[in-house]
Amino acid sequence: WIQLWPYLEEYLTPALLLQGFTSLSLPLQIVLSAAMIFIFLISFVGNLVVCLMVYQKTAMRSAINILLASLAFADMLLAVLNMPFALITIITTQWIFGDVFCRVSAMFFWLFVIEGVAILLIISIDRFLIIVQRQDKLNPYRAKVLIAASWLVAFVVAFPLSVGNPSLQIPSKAPQCVFGYTTNPGYRAYVVVVVLVSFFIPFLIMLYSFMGILNTVRHNAVRIHSHPDSICLSQASKLGLMSLQRPFQMNIDMSFKTRAFTTILILFIVFIICWAPFTTYSLIATFNSHFYHKHNFFEISTWLLWLCYLKSALNPLIYYWRIKKFHDACLDLVPKYFKFLPQLPGQARRRIRPSAVYVCGEHRSVV
Repeated sequence: WIQLWPYLEEYLTPALLLQGFTSLSLPLQIVLSAAMIFIFLISFVGNLVVCLMVYQKTAMRSAINILLASLAFADMLLAVLNMPFALITIITTQWIFGDVFCRVSAMFFWLFVIEGVAILLIISIDRFLIIVQRQDKLNPYRAKVLIAASWLVAFVVAFPLSVGNPSLQIPSKAPQCVFGYTTNPGYRAYVVVVVLVSFFIPFLIMLYSFMGILNTVRHNAVRIHSHPDSICLSQASKLGLMSLQRPFQMNIDMSFKTRAFTTILILFIVFIICWAPFTTYSLIATFNSHFYHKHNFFEISTWLLWLCYLKSALNPLIYYWRIKKFHDACLDLVPKYFKFLPQLPGQARRRIRPSAVYVCGEHRSVV
């Protein structure tokens, strides 16, 4: 019996402990359901507004805004095609939509997740090229090509789930189809690939990009404040910095350099906070039988899944808070009697090429 137990454990334990996995107290069900409804409404309405703003307003169709609209579109589809079914599963404590839709919903989940991560990765690399390499190569056409390529890659990675390769269990320990414990080498290899593509590889690349950007911005700030006479006056005039009395005593506001980068950094931090626990939890559950068969696995996986969905709700709020064009365009779409949202301080700045900000002073020698 001791020798046979490791082989029987994978098949017997889920059936024997099913009730322990699916039982949730009524107060906890109410809390989780209320949180899911709130996240769903914010995710759907907020990301829909972002997509409409970029689609309807020609002035909003810059390369970066097109990328953000694609990210909002992926978050909106995640809200529509995954969140309601997870909510129903929480209420009923069982999956009632069949095995086929279980596989399809898993494909949708990872498709939209990988697409959202790919867009963040593209934006991070673009900021790195602009600030560190001083190369402003992204335009609306190239942004659309990169979006199409990212959707294709995401679909290729996620599609095997829809045909049952690897096969997924109908949820008994999670509110939707997720990866569970298995001894199948192919299954484990696929899980590792998905986790690497959807989190760890993008995380390392974005972390490297942001560290390089922070180092460059800090270096430029020290150089500008230490040698104000090295600032090219023609560039300062373009930036609207000539209102001070004496050019050589200019106190330069660095916010015009760092605001766009800071916005992307906030999106990156939110992504890490929301997705790191879930991806780590999924990876451990695939390789550790005792971890996967814990009596509170259903409850913990539900909280972590809700945290993942929270990212889709936070992104449009970040756009509204950090990006003035999105803020103003959002107010234009809202009827006057609903305009109770706080006004952002007016900071009118002229539009310039982003990379031009970082080459100022390069053509002069620093004394």
